Amino acid sequence: MPKSLLDEPRFRNEEAAYAFVESIIWKNGRVCPHCGVIDKSGPLKGKSTRTGTYKCYACRKPFTVKVRTIFEKSHVEMHIWLQAMHLLCSSKKGFSANQFCRVLRVDFKTGWFIGHRIREAMRKGGLAPMGGKGSFVEVDETFISNREGAEKGRGPSHKRVVLTLVERGGEARSFHIDRATAAEIAPIVMKNIASESHLMTDEAGQYVRVGRRFAKHSAVDHSREEYAYTDRVTGVTAGVNSAEGFFSIFKRGIYGIYHHISETHLHRYAAEFDFRYNHRSGLGFGDKARTDKVMAGIVGKRLTYRRTDAEARI
Repeated sequence: MPKSLLDEPRFRNEEAAYAFVESIIWKNGRVCPHCGVIDKSGPLKGKSTRTGTYKCYACRKPFTVKVRTIFEKSHVEMHIWLQAMHLLCSSKKGFSANQFCRVLRVDFKTGWFIGHRIREAMRKGGLAPMGGKGSFVEVDETFISNREGAEKGRGPSHKRVVLTLVERGGEARSFHIDRATAAEIAPIVMKNIASESHLMTDEAGQYVRVGRRFAKHSAVDHSREEYAYTDRVTGVTAGVNSAEGFFSIFKRGIYGIYHHISETHLHRYAAEFDFRYNHRSGLGFGDKARTDKVMAGIVGKRLTYRRTDAEARI
């Protein structure tokens, strides 16, 4: 048996790493990323041939499993990529670029970019509404550090806002929004939560009108130090403690691991914490299963350094 998890072949050997990625991406047959033909290709061999290179017999073009994934045109070895993905997925509060530098022995630019590529693989889009009949969905917002260039005031207007929806016993979805107003919150809530759901919020006014669009809306009044109450008729406990539990981990990661993040990239960090919450041990996911889920999301999400760095400079 390996002495540690990172002694497994896919973390130490380039051929084994490629074979592992191929087993996940091409589980239904080897697909040419250029023409889409399945299982009409063969390996290219030779001293100067790159590991994992194939030639498509239909379009005659060479390819590897990296093409059109987050790994495309990366000079980082595949087994190092797999180590990085495991480290980020198994660390509950995140893994910083400086930590990648120290552990993987890469420069800061590479460590920073590796992290963002993996977070891009964690992101999901076009999801079906959460909840449904008999389901409880909590909605709450939190404020993360100061906006860049904003003047500090008495209220939270100079803070960055993250809105999170949490289905009890299920998944979380987070959104970076400009302001915690009804105009911004209501469309997100209506689009992402099924109208048959029981909506749970705090007493904030921005939830009053949108709450009428759902089967039931319960709110706790934090201004009166009310954080949860149980309905005597239905026995349902109202509150947003699940959402606040999510925020506690999120903030510990932001302030304790990353320290400072660009507002431009806040949505990717939110996606990272959503992903780990949605694939937590309470839902039956271990570190390996969580990492395999990220692997399944690498296709079609190529992120170039120039694009990412340009976003950070806006």
